[in-house]
Amino acid sequence: MKTTANRKPTADAIKAFNGDPCLGHLSTPISDSAWVRNYLKNLPIYRPGLKALQRGLEIGAAHGFFLIGPFAKLGPLRDSEYANLAALASAIGLVFIAKAGMRLYGIATFSKAQKSSDPLETYRGWADLSKGFFKGGAVGALGGFVVLEILHLVGL
Repeated sequence: MKTTANRKPTADAIKAFNGDPCLGHLSTPISDSAWVRNYLKNLPIYRPGLKALQRGLEIGAAHGFFLIGPFAKLGPLRDSEYANLAALASAIGLVFIAKAGMRLYGIATFSKAQKSSDPLETYRGWADLSKGFFKGGAVGALGGFVVLEILHLVGL
């Protein structure tokens, strides 16, 4: 008969991060696993060696590409022949609004004279990130539009 002496009970699997309950973060088998840490480390916002503009381009392209779908299939013009075009305009508009919010965050949080080795801890870094986000988001939305138009031409 196997013993389960090595297994931790479920109640012990969730504990305060680093033993400090004041941090407000729970250490669970999911949030504290090496796989999740590695995944998060490879996201463009945390990946080392990228400039702020490159980070923004990559993040924006992914967001723009996936934003067009809900507008095309759930928007008010979903049954018209202009559904994909309206979705493209809506997705680019939403990316622009997000860019403005990122820019305002950079202005409100960091001063223009502040220097840091991490570009996302400076005003200029957030300005570059928001520029890249808008450019990448517009190109991503345009790519999504092309995919939707090709699917429409094929009959799907």
